[in-house]
Amino acid sequence: MSATAATTTTFAKVWVTLLVLTGAEVFLAYEQVPAVLMLTALLGLSIVKAALIIAYFMHLKFERLSLFLTLFPMLVVCILLMLFFLGDARPPV
Repeated sequence: MSATAATTTTFAKVWVTLLVLTGAEVFLAYEQVPAVLMLTALLGLSIVKAALIIAYFMHLKFERLSLFLTLFPMLVVCILLMLFFLGDARPPV
């Protein structure tokens, strides 16, 4: 195998890590923790899981930097749009 390609062992380790992170999310959902703490933890775990999926299973870890620099600004735009329109989701008072 070349130095830039992932092996089956690497994919298995990433899969186990994703499984553990999902288990942690399910555990947090059943625990009685404050909503802000739970949602912050769930959001953080989801970001880590998304990064692992994008990096390994979509093979973007092995792509050139130019592809990352093309996709990253769109991620920022999507997050900003989501935050901008989040206020519209509240029920009327």
